[in-house]
Amino acid sequence: MAELLAALTGVNLAAALAILTVLAVRPLARRMVGAQVAYSLWAIPPAAGFATLLPARVVEGASALGEPGLAASLLALWLAGAILMVLRLAVLQMRFLRLARAGRTGPAVIGVIAPRLVMPPDDGAYSDEERALVRAHEREHIARGDPWANALLAAAQCLCWFNPLVHLAAGFVRLDQELACDAAVVRRRGVTKAAYARALLKVQMSGVSLPLGARWLTRGAHPLELRIASLARPPRLDTMAGPILVTAALTVAIVAAWAGQPPVPERPRLVPQMVGDDRPMSVVIIRTAPHARP
Repeated sequence: MAELLAALTGVNLAAALAILTVLAVRPLARRMVGAQVAYSLWAIPPAAGFATLLPARVVEGASALGEPGLAASLLALWLAGAILMVLRLAVLQMRFLRLARAGRTGPAVIGVIAPRLVMPPDDGAYSDEERALVRAHEREHIARGDPWANALLAAAQCLCWFNPLVHLAAGFVRLDQELACDAAVVRRRGVTKAAYARALLKVQMSGVSLPLGARWLTRGAHPLELRIASLARPPRLDTMAGPILVTAALTVAIVAAWAGQPPVPERPRLVPQMVGDDRPMSVVIIRTAPHARP
């Protein structure tokens, strides 16, 4: 019990520090190396968290965990909170699915294993080019594996329900996901940024509901304003610089998270002992005469 609680605490502490770091550098990364690299930075918090689960250094004389009763109570509280969070997200998702069946939501991608595209009921309000851009944007989400990323994000919110930074990061992850998808659609389809911005504006003005986890937690500028502004600012550095920076950041985060673990106490060695009478024993040696030869 105590070991599981310590592992859960270590994962959340490492992830929290990584989240704060990503929140600090993501605006600069988006301007310098592009929206895709800024979105890729969100791989750092889970990598740092999982790094704490690697075998830690074993040090002789390190203190062991105690209070097993307290650890069991805290784990029970954590499990109850995780179950409540799962129920909450499930209710939100079922509500969104009901709206989708009624034609009152979209554009969005629903489903993980077999994702499908949901378009708004007023699809006729879009021009042919705008409709194609909206559909291309949602298909880009599917091609990039974003439904799986969002499912993992929802799982992280359930497991780390007590960590406010995880819930704060969820909104920024979804925003950076949209920014990266916008940049990919504009780059691949070769459309003008003005036409794409008009399509974004029409989607925003439709006032449709959002699927599970798609809640903007940003402050200051509106997400639509950020998306349009991001299209107007191309990255300043070469495209090869982004993957190199992300790989280096991941490596540093994993090594730092592992090195920052508290040492594990050395397990006591078991010495086999004879069980029985511990009183002093006397040994009597009896010499026998050799047998006479015939």
